[in-house]
Amino acid sequence: MFYVYIIKSKTSGKTYTGYTNNLEKRLLRHNKILPTKNTSFTAKQGKSWEVIYKEEFNTRAESMKREKELKSGKGREFLKNII
Repeated sequence: MFYVYIIKSKTSGKTYTGYTNNLEKRLLRHNKILPTKNTSFTAKQGKSWEVIYKEEFNTRAESMKREKELKSGKGREFLKNII
C-alpha cells in the first residue's frame, strides 16, 4: 500500500505534500525522530508536523501521479478546502 499525504507544521503553518509506502515511519522522519540521509524542507522546520490528509493507493505509480496532481494548480485549490 502507498500513500499520498499532506502534513502541516503546528508552529509555522506550512504544508508539505509527499508519498510513501510507510506513513508512520515517514512522519517520524519528518519530525526528526528517526534519522534520514538528507536534510529536507521539513527537517529544517522542527518536530511539529502532523498528518492532515492522506489517500491510499495500490501502486507507487498511482501515488506518484496523485502527488503530482495535488502539487498542480487544481490540486492546490482542492487542498485549500482541506487546510
